[in-house]
Amino acid sequence: MSAPAPSPLAIVDAEPLPRQDEVLTEAALAFVAELHRRFAPRRAELLARRAERRAEIARTSTLDFLPDTAQVREGDWKVAPAPAALNDRRVEITGPTDRKMTINALNSGAKVWLADFEDASAPTWENVVLGQLNLIDAYERRIDFTDPRTGKAYALKPADQLATVVMRPRGWHLEERHLRFEGGPASGSLVDFGLYFFHNAKRLIDLGKGPYFYLPKTESHLEARLWNEIFVFAQDYVGIPQGTVRATVLIETITAAYEMEEILYELRDHAAGLNAGRWDYLFSIVKNFRDGGEKFVLPDRNAVTMTAPFMRAYTELLVRTCHKRGAHAIGGMAAFIPSRKDAEVNKVAFEKVKADKDREAGDGFDGSWVAHPDLVPIAMASFDAVLGEKPNQKDRLREDVSVAPGELIAIDSLDARPTYEGLRNAVQVGIRYIEAWLRGLGAVGIFGLMEDAATAEISRSQIWQWINAGVVFENGETATAELTRKIATEELAAIRAEVGEEAFTSGKWKQAHDLLLQVSLDADYADFLTLPAYDQLVG
Repeated sequence: MSAPAPSPLAIVDAEPLPRQDEVLTEAALAFVAELHRRFAPRRAELLARRAERRAEIARTSTLDFLPDTAQVREGDWKVAPAPAALNDRRVEITGPTDRKMTINALNSGAKVWLADFEDASAPTWENVVLGQLNLIDAYERRIDFTDPRTGKAYALKPADQLATVVMRPRGWHLEERHLRFEGGPASGSLVDFGLYFFHNAKRLIDLGKGPYFYLPKTESHLEARLWNEIFVFAQDYVGIPQGTVRATVLIETITAAYEMEEILYELRDHAAGLNAGRWDYLFSIVKNFRDGGEKFVLPDRNAVTMTAPFMRAYTELLVRTCHKRGAHAIGGMAAFIPSRKDAEVNKVAFEKVKADKDREAGDGFDGSWVAHPDLVPIAMASFDAVLGEKPNQKDRLREDVSVAPGELIAIDSLDARPTYEGLRNAVQVGIRYIEAWLRGLGAVGIFGLMEDAATAEISRSQIWQWINAGVVFENGETATAELTRKIATEELAAIRAEVGEEAFTSGKWKQAHDLLLQVSLDADYADFLTLPAYDQLVG
């Protein structure tokens, strides 16, 4: 038997950070290097397969359940039982892993914290490395934070009051330019997963929990299979039992919606559940069916609620699939940020959040997401009313649900049209989000909502789609590149007046304006906004 090939040496190409040696240890980098050697080639193959599948959708303008995996959908199997720490997930809070958020999220009263290295975190090297350090410090109970502006001090509550962490690494398509192997950049997903798993797997087991993950932007069961192979290897590498890892997959691409059962099957020894993510799902529909004609044109993003017929088909199929296979079904995001000044705004928004969470709990979801600690009690009450003392409602099999393939892409079943105000809002939100992202912020409050990278993706995708479809708005104007540039120019001037000359000049506003127009108006649709944006990200 031949000896295993030596792992490629890791080269850290970045300015040193405080305490980085506690994260970038020789042993941890050796583990990430071995992940790179074993799994980067398959990752590249699967990314190429995405392009092939997209070309097929462009040719046919349709999708269907896979004929060659029918035996999986028809088979009698279940995922592994949930560990105790992940059995009750009725409210989950999401957010980046900066020091203040780490403390606040763990203390929030939510059952789970999605500790986010993906859409809620701009991937500066500082965010990547210090985010890992903050999680290590939290598990070691040596984390605290004093707000330099207010002087307020933050510290962890007792261990039994803290949320369980489910960490989200970056998606398969993203690279990490600051860590290189054999001359090329590492996979962002393998860096995030590898550093977190290596440092914390045994530490978490000692705390009565385990290394739990959210897997983003998955497009097929073959991508889930790759993650499963990584989990098997990683558990052997550090010497923990197989099945210790648990993964919840975000069904936030239209192709994954047709492979939910297959995705759970590939991960069945490590699967914890599926999640219904809204903005990325709509972004994926636009991306895949962007040349499918008028019937695939989405209206304003805020008009596409979870009660839209095609969204309803998606979420009900998700609940049925999860419960059929013994997995948790986790609902979507309540992104509202409570106002400290306007009680009436809060009252209206809280009622909407409550209605949304009541609907999810009533539909059979086992839990749901919020973006702000003040929303935890509202979502908790909705699920408490349905669950009572039960940790979940996986016994509700939803056998009444039957979804035909065409229902998932019946965009024209929604009685709504794009509006001029929708175009203006997409430009406004897009510029404001991208500007913050380029400064290293991934979770950004805009117009009372917590936005992340998925927001910018759906915003620029809708602009692109409406222009290319020649949409005529209710005011008689046609969506064109010229109209979009005019609105963007007006928005830039409004921002300059709003923030003041000094803040405007020191910010990234013109850069964000130009980047939004680039990815919204280019004839060649960029697969992900974050790819050209990463080239401009400093740090």
